[in-house]
Amino acid sequence: MVTHDSTSTSPAPQMRPEEMRGLADRLRARADSVLMRDQPHQQADLRQAASLIVQLANLTAEVLTSAAVIDRLARLLQLAGGT
Repeated sequence: MVTHDSTSTSPAPQMRPEEMRGLADRLRARADSVLMRDQPHQQADLRQAASLIVQLANLTAEVLTSAAVIDRLARLLQLAGGT
């Protein structure tokens, strides 16, 4: 069966945790820049966004690490004659 994607946009490539942390660093630097001193609410928003991105990067890294461990365990079980 053929599936049709009704959106006209192509899927965005996934960012790795290191890239996410780099984005967070850039947002935090922008918030701390001299240009934002007269916009405290935007500074706070940028800092909050940076913190959330770092949290997401950490969770993503944990999920990827866990997936790798589970994959290795599954391969070991196969080698040992398990299912």
